[in-house]
Amino acid sequence: MAPDHSTVTEHARSPALKPDSVRIVVTVPTFRRPDHLITTLDSLQAQGLGAETAVVIMDNDAEGLQGAQAAAEWLQTASIKGIVIVAHQRGNCHAYNAGWETALAEFPRLTHIAVIDDDEIAGPDWLSGLLSTAQKTGADLIGGPQVPVFADSALNGWRKHPVFTPHYSETGLVPILYSSGNVLISRSVLDIMPRPYLDPAFNFIGGGDSDFYRRAKARGFSFGWSAEAAVMETLPARRAEFSWLNARSLRNGAISSILEKRQRPGIPGRARTILKSVALLAVAPWRGLRLGVQTGSAVIGLYHIQVALGRLMEEFGMVNEQYRNPESN
Repeated sequence: MAPDHSTVTEHARSPALKPDSVRIVVTVPTFRRPDHLITTLDSLQAQGLGAETAVVIMDNDAEGLQGAQAAAEWLQTASIKGIVIVAHQRGNCHAYNAGWETALAEFPRLTHIAVIDDDEIAGPDWLSGLLSTAQKTGADLIGGPQVPVFADSALNGWRKHPVFTPHYSETGLVPILYSSGNVLISRSVLDIMPRPYLDPAFNFIGGGDSDFYRRAKARGFSFGWSAEAAVMETLPARRAEFSWLNARSLRNGAISSILEKRQRPGIPGRARTILKSVALLAVAPWRGLRLGVQTGSAVIGLYHIQVALGRLMEEFGMVNEQYRNPESN
């Protein structure tokens, strides 16, 4: 199925692009980060990827087009070939969906799609690490670490906060993934999963990737982790501020509540989710005390309480849309 050209338009493409040669597509969603987008693309080019790999850059700012223009200029001299598209509907789920559908429509021999965000820098073995782990484990979806790097190195101590900590540490099969910022997805997943892949209901709160993974798991797809396939995520100083950490922790709790209710719909499911939220709040002070001692930070120790509160707040429709104003995210 080709992307809807009323909501997705092509901005540029490499003149020498040969779609029939491409087997792997790296999709790069972007929104008003043209400078870092080029750094991200440079980190892909530095891996020496051949003609079987292409990029699809999805600009989600149809008014400004800073990312699209920067990417189009970059493609003029890049060894990597690709396509720049504009996803006119605002929201990260729309951007991801547009990129994945474009990749499927444009490249008939596609076997895998990889994702890296425009605030990340690929490590030298990023894509090869993901592909190697996919081959060794046979997993359908492979994730890798997003290593937080604050622009101000004095803030790197905050990397111990759970909102920045990778979920796994060793390469191999894992129960499920949680983030789409560093992932490899096999063609079979995209052929079978219903569209839109990421539910636009999660556009501005996040969690569309976790919802997608849960639905993929329910269909029998498997997951793996590649500790070698790291990306470095550049973080602005505001993400070390209490207001941002509090908002993200509450949001994480809200998303977990939403996903659980989707998995178990109806009154019994909602009752079970509420009871779990109350139980988590009851034990949160003790879990928080242990976390605070382990990390040496009282602020980090608040995380479990904030998550439990976020779950309960979601029952009253109080969900923070952190992505609604990306400049403050």
